[in-house]
Parts: sequence; C-alpha cells; structure tokens
Amino acid sequence: MAETETHPLRRRLPDGIMPEEEITRTENRWVAVMLGMLGLMMVVIVVTGITDSLHPPSNVETIDPTTLHLGGEFAESNLGTAREPDGSVTARLVADQYAFVPSCTLVPADTPVKFRLTSTDVIHGFLLPVTNVNTMVVPGYIAEVRTTFTRTGVYSMPCNEFCGSGHHGMLAKVEVVPAEQFPTLTADERTSCAK
Repeated sequence: MAETETHPLRRRLPDGIMPEEEITRTENRWVAVMLGMLGLMMVVIVVTGITDSLHPPSNVETIDPTTLHLGGEFAESNLGTAREPDGSVTARLVADQYAFVPSCTLVPADTPVKFRLTSTDVIHGFLLPVTNVNTMVVPGYIAEVRTTFTRTGVYSMPCNEFCGSGHHGMLAKVEVVPAEQFPTLTADERTSCAK
C-alpha cells in the first residue's frame, strides 16, 4: 500500500463513525435480539409448565403399579372386555415388558368401546393403526381411550414406545366381531379372544 492510502477499516464513514465501531454495534444488536428471543422462550416454557401441570396424556387417574395385580380394576380376573349397563363395553389391559395382557381383546362392532390400560414397569405405547386409538401407557397412571369400531376384523396392536430389548416383539391384537356375535356377559364376566 502506498503511504497516501488508508486501510479500509481506518477510513471514517460520512457521519464520522469508524467502520469497526459500526460492525461492533450491529453485532451487539443481534446478540440482544437473540438473548431476548431465548428469554421469551424460557418464559413460555416455565409458564406453560406451571399452568398446565405437565400431566401425562390420560384422564389423570393414578394407580400403584406395584400392587395393581393384587385386587381392584386391574386384577387378573378383571382383565379383558366387560359389558357395561349402558350397552357399551370396557376393555381393561395391562402392559408389561414385553406383552399386553390379555394378548387379544374381543370387542363388538358399532358399539362404544372404552380401553383402560396401565403399565407395571416402563412407558409403553398403545396404538391401533387406521383408528383414532393412540396413547402412552405410563406406570402409575391409567390411560383411557374411547372409540367405536365400524368395521369388523383383526387390528394389530403394537407397542409404539420403545420399552426395552424385547420391544420389537410386543404385539397384541383387537378382534372386532359383529355385535350379534359378541358373547352375552353378566356384570362380573369378562371375555377375550386370547387362546
């Protein structure tokens, strides 16, 4: 460079500000904007966490997973499908590594069905493809899903939450039969299609 030339960053802008000062000011503005956005996101997370109480996706009924098999709604004798007084059916299942109990649930078509599930160990998923049934089954909570099947057939019921090394084999099914073929049950009888 010739002695008469000035380095580009040493030249002054028309309003008397040096270019490096303008660059520093612009960078500081962007840092302030980014910190403001980060702060706003943190406030949103904290407020929604406090106001929504971060409950799992269920009707927030709790149960002790260590004693659920001893009695009550999820005792072995209560698992399966039961007819309710209003004509609907309730299917109770327990998810356990690496199976659903019962492994096949029998329900009638064109009838309101309520699935009630819980887990004894880890988080499992309850999914019936091509239906509106999809929920997490969390230990200590009872998951409830309501639906009505309009078509008969057998629906695969895979666990769709990774639950351990045997997850890939955790598969059950729901068999939907015409309403007139569904067994007539008394108030304390349960049915399933498990063999």
